[in-house]
Parts: sequence; structure tokens; C-alpha cells
Amino acid sequence: MTALPPRSTFPRGFKFGMATSSYQIEGHAAGGAGPTHWDTFAATPGNVVRAENGARACDHYHLWEQDLDLVAAAGFDIYRFSTSWARVLPEGRGTVNMKGLDFYDRLVDGMLERGLKPAMTLYHWELPAALADKGGWRNRDISRWFADFAQVIAVRLGDRIWSTAPINEPWCVSWLSHFLGHHAPGLRDIRAAARAMHHVLLAHGRATKVLRIAGMKNLGAVCNFETALPADPSPFTQAAATRYDAIYNRFFIEAMFKGRYPAEALEGLEPYLPEGWEDDFATIAQPLDWFGVNYYTCKRIAPDDGPWPALQEIPGPLPKTEMGWEIRPEGLTEFLTRIAHDYTGKLPLYVTENGMAAPDRLENGACDDQDRIAYYAAHLDACRKAIASGVPLKGYMAWSAMDNYEWALGYAKRFGLIHVDFESLQRTPKASYHAFKQALER
Repeated sequence: MTALPPRSTFPRGFKFGMATSSYQIEGHAAGGAGPTHWDTFAATPGNVVRAENGARACDHYHLWEQDLDLVAAAGFDIYRFSTSWARVLPEGRGTVNMKGLDFYDRLVDGMLERGLKPAMTLYHWELPAALADKGGWRNRDISRWFADFAQVIAVRLGDRIWSTAPINEPWCVSWLSHFLGHHAPGLRDIRAAARAMHHVLLAHGRATKVLRIAGMKNLGAVCNFETALPADPSPFTQAAATRYDAIYNRFFIEAMFKGRYPAEALEGLEPYLPEGWEDDFATIAQPLDWFGVNYYTCKRIAPDDGPWPALQEIPGPLPKTEMGWEIRPEGLTEFLTRIAHDYTGKLPLYVTENGMAAPDRLENGACDDQDRIAYYAAHLDACRKAIASGVPLKGYMAWSAMDNYEWALGYAKRFGLIHVDFESLQRTPKASYHAFKQALER
């Protein structure tokens, strides 16, 4: 039986949290929310397991009080949540859905009443369908639409939010969704991908500026990272891994902190970037108060004889999660160290997502997910190693608070510390939840 390292083994003031996202848990059909591109993506045959969508999800829209009770009861300090653009602005612009704003108002107050710090993400992938009709992230105007949405949120919630990041995982919003086609809108188009990659950064910059002017504090950004390991030592393989690293790990953080794109990414993307892209870095590289790292796995990269980026993923030898992702906790130490050294310096860092999908089963009303506890123990130890080496890591957030809608995989994969029966909506804390509760006792 593995135990998690106790709170006392981390620096004084180190914060622990649970993370979620709006479309994955709320139940998007409730409360006057407008349609999103995820609804239409899921309605298209072959895109999502069993064509499942977020219409009901975990019904957090109605059950949020018991969910926050569970987060607080385990001793967590932070609840990381996201607002749904289409819930607040059903058409993406124009008339505000007051029911949507009222919901987030109640949710934030509920966190504060329970002693939880609200860590808000403005956008976690649920683009209003009306904006998708206008080209979505391919349309430069989206940066202004998003800034307007940020303004609406800032006016209503800004006085009570502990931290804010505009966009979760820009790589997923752009490359995964517009080049690989695995997420909404499901495009496989290099021109669309290049433009989405740039526009998501421009939207991040414009929104950050709006939030800052509105008086909001503790503004950051959240990017995902995964180690690009060459499948063999040949120069061609090394070059392929470097390209993967430039697209996945360096593109977005380099724009935010150095005002440029990596040369290895520009080799393939520059012909497709929007006109005048070089002039946008002054907006993109807004000063930040913290930076968030989402980390799950590594990838083995080999060259491919197809068009740029001319690479492929090769299965690796390490133990894997239910997602098929290799478990490599030392990669978290490596990224925290690398990011602090190469980009962020003394800026506070947070692990904003880390966790695993596991084959969870309820037996006699309990879920004994020892594999997940071992995963968390190893990655928390990786955090302690980074701190010991001088990295200014200030907190860690587990993904996810509860089992939820796992995007193109529907409800088939479970990441939660809390088990959700998707028929009855019964919540059952897993062994991993109790392990955190024990570790976080003050």
C-alpha cells in the first residue's frame, strides 16, 4: 500500500488543489447554455466514443454544493475550475445569459465559504458554435471576442478570484484539434492549425491585458508538456524529436516569455501563419504572475517519410495508464527545472494538472485505486525533487476531482479521485481521495 507524501514534507505555504473543467462536469444542456463545437463534433459519427457529449456529464450545475463539500473535506486548498464561454454568452458575443453568470457567482461564493481558493480558467475548449461558424480559432477576430468574454467575467467575478488563466492547453486548442483532428472542430489542415496556434496566443494576450486593466490579480497561463524522447540515437530521429519538442513544448511558452516562435516549428508553419504575425508578440507576451504546467506522460518519437513535421510516435516500454500513456514521473522534474531555467526564472510555478486514467471499479461501495495512488506518490516526489533543486514550485493540482466526460473518449476513461456513476450520478470517493485526505491533514 503506497502512501502519498504528507503536506509537512513540502515547503510552508505550498498549496494543493483539485482541477476540473466546465464542459466535462457541468451538464451543458442545463441553465440556458448555447451550443458548442463539442456538441456538433460529438454528433458526427466516428468522432466520439458512443457519440457521447457533455449534455448531462456529472450534472455539477445542480450538484455543485456536494462536489465542493467533497473537495473541502479532503483538505485541499484550491479548486481549479473553468467558465464556459457558451454558458455565459450563448452566441459567443452579445447578450449575456444571466443564469450562466449567476451559476459561476454561486460557485465562487461556495468555494470561498468552504475555504477554497478559486483558480479560474476562462476557456477549457468549449467554443460557442456560433463562433465556430465564423471560423473559430482560424479567425483573427476571435482574440477580440475572447477579450470581450474575459471582460464580462472580470466585471462579475473578478473581485473574488484567487488566480486566473485565460486558456487551458493552447496546444490542444490548436494543434490537436486543427492538425491532428482528434478534438473539436476535428480539422486536419496545416493552414488552419498554424492560424489557430497564433490566434490562441493572441487571445491569451488580449484577455490577460483586459483582466489586468479590470484590476484582477494573480494572472497566469497554463500549457501542457510531454517529453519528446528519440526512439533511437540516429541524427534523423534526434531531429524528429526536436521538431516534436518545438511544436508541443516550446511553441507557446516561447511566444509568451521570449516573444518568438521556435525555428524548428517555423520550418513548417511559417508559410501558413497569418499576415503580420510577427507584430503580435507585444500583445502575446503580457507580463504574468505565475505559470502552470500540465504534465501526464512522454512520447517516443521517430522520423516519418511523410510531409512536415515528418515524425511518428512509437510505443514505449514503461508501464502505461488506461489512456496508453507511459508513466514517467521524472519528466515532471525535468520540465519544472527546464521551464524555470529557460523561461520563467523566479516566477511562481504550479503543477495545474497531473493524474491518470485507471480501470476503476466499485466493489462493495468502494474503489481501491492503488495504481493511481502510486502514480500520484511518484509525481509528488518528482515535485519535491524540483523544489530541492531550487525550482519555485508553489502548488500542485490533481486531475481530476471526479470522473467526467473525457472528450473524444466519452465516459470511457476515468481520471477522478471521486468515482461517478453516470447513471445515478452517485459520487463515491476513491482510495486515492482518502490518501490525499490523509496526506493533507495539517
